[in-house]
Amino acid sequence: MGLTLYFLRHGQTKYSLDNSFCGHLDAELLPEGHRMAAQFAEVYQSLPWQRIISSPLKRTQATAKPICEAVGLDMQLEEEIKELDYGKWEGKTKETVNQEYHDDYVRWLTDPGWNAPTGGERGVDLARRGMTVVRDLQEQYTEGNVLIVSHKTMIRVLVCSLLGIDVGRFRDRIFMPVCCITAVQFRSPGPLLLRMADQGHLEESLRSFPEVE
Repeated sequence: MGLTLYFLRHGQTKYSLDNSFCGHLDAELLPEGHRMAAQFAEVYQSLPWQRIISSPLKRTQATAKPICEAVGLDMQLEEEIKELDYGKWEGKTKETVNQEYHDDYVRWLTDPGWNAPTGGERGVDLARRGMTVVRDLQEQYTEGNVLIVSHKTMIRVLVCSLLGIDVGRFRDRIFMPVCCITAVQFRSPGPLLLRMADQGHLEESLRSFPEVE
């Protein structure tokens, strides 16, 4: 049936709970985040996995660890799937950013593909580095399942890139709550979206949607 990439966003952190900018900040999972990771592993351990790849940040490694232990695969770290670099916005709320960097924030809201956070990274550059990993996996595997544990913006821009959506619209078109799974299968006509932002593996109390951007 072709190679299927499963993109798993990390579990809950302080910054995702507060809906603050957290790109290269190395945030830890909250206890709820660890529970999310464990529940994902419990549901998805029966799938035959070829590889499990994680961003090197603590929150993604901690999310990937339970599934790696459950299926007996080593976690492979990949720098290119780290989150967007938010520059001077790191750790700040959107309200604070709007006050302190208003013009940059308005430009970013208008088109985050071609406008970077102050001192940070453009969406098109994030997509470019993330897609190098996707293309490498397409060359290595013609079928099977590969899990990529990454971040909200990274996964959203990759989904846009794969489905032919303008990367600058990732905030308007793609919703990506914590510890959700998105699956894309590669077939001869092109990438096919099988699953999108699915939190079905989580208990009801953990399926919250506080983030809107």
